[in-house]
Amino acid sequence: MFSNWRRRRATRRVKPGDGHALQRYRWWQPLSRVLLHVRLPEDDGERHLWSVDVRLWGDSSDGEVRARLYRDGRHHAESTLPAVFQVPGGVIEVVTSSYGLKRCHFVAEDGAERQLAPDPASAEGRRARLDRGHPALSRGIGIVSVVVLLVSLVLGLPQIVEEVSRIPPVAERLGVFHSPVRLPATLNAALLVAALLASTERALRLRHHWLLDGGLFDGDD
Repeated sequence: MFSNWRRRRATRRVKPGDGHALQRYRWWQPLSRVLLHVRLPEDDGERHLWSVDVRLWGDSSDGEVRARLYRDGRHHAESTLPAVFQVPGGVIEVVTSSYGLKRCHFVAEDGAERQLAPDPASAEGRRARLDRGHPALSRGIGIVSVVVLLVSLVLGLPQIVEEVSRIPPVAERLGVFHSPVRLPATLNAALLVAALLASTERALRLRHHWLLDGGLFDGDD
């Protein structure tokens, strides 16, 4: 996921923690907070709990979105995003999209990867519980999300290209593109809402594709 250069750059942004306690997940935070965990063995022979806490709407102090790393419930480090935290046996990589997290993985020194487990109380944890308890329904929801994003891309992109091509400097240089698709404003609005919901559903599973989730409606790079 990270090139060596990006990993070094992200590592330099990490600041040490102050030891404060990790707040438990609250019922009103499903759209504003992501909390995930992983247990890792250390030199003392124990498996310690490492947690990543991300407030998606940014910190109240400056609006910056940060990932905070906790060890056994105590603040160990923090970083702006994308973040790379050094932990025993490897690193934890954290990347956001416009709809939530698109990556929160432990990457071992041998290159093996595993996604951190969502906190059971979080929206991601509830989505994971649905997947375990009703796998067929979960797959169906996932398929619907992909279909919605594909339809949004096919129907929405030509209209956006036409609007961009009508900007005077663009029109003068390249001409005006005429979209073969023209939908009424209400249908375009419904399409946008459906795409946002589909992208949010995929973010709850930390699923991300550069075209589906990073193209038409996502400005994240």
